[in-house]
Amino acid sequence: MTLLNLAPTRSNLLALKSQLNFAQEGYEILDKKREVITIELLRMSREAEAQQAKVVALMEDAYRKLELARMTMGEERVEWAAESTPQQFEISVLQYGMMGVPLPRIRANGQIKQMTHSLSATTVPLDGARMAFSAVLLELPVLAELEIGVRRLARELKRTQRRVNALQRIFIPNYTETIKFMEASLEEQEREEVFKLQWLSKERLN
Repeated sequence: MTLLNLAPTRSNLLALKSQLNFAQEGYEILDKKREVITIELLRMSREAEAQQAKVVALMEDAYRKLELARMTMGEERVEWAAESTPQQFEISVLQYGMMGVPLPRIRANGQIKQMTHSLSATTVPLDGARMAFSAVLLELPVLAELEIGVRRLARELKRTQRRVNALQRIFIPNYTETIKFMEASLEEQEREEVFKLQWLSKERLN
């Protein structure tokens, strides 16, 4: 702890007490913010982990079906079918705040259009792969939303933790000790003034 370089005066003492009270209120607010962000970060991290596992499973299923389609149809026919199957997806991004942290809400909107090639030119594995990859496209934005949210919350939690530590370990202790020192110094000055007044009174009487 370090005493602040301020003269022990009544005005400085009042100012320090006001600043200390403000710092203590700020500490309580930041401590609550840290708690809320920690809870939300843990929840979002679990959801991100589950969503990532879901996307990985969907992609593995889609690639299995695609590989089966290649085996039954051949590489060229699969590529031709893929190029002639138009799909339309739109990504919407909205921002919302959580304890002052801007978080995205990302969604994919769209549908699989009707195939422009003949049904006789495709196979069940190809159509299954097509549907599986479309499912992946719909789930990826949700994963991106969660991962971005986790990174931003983690960054804000780190900043909040630094501020809480600074208030708890440096600012509040330094101000508290300085206030104690000033109060003791002012009390000593008052005792000296009383002693001087008493001495002057005795001198006048003599």
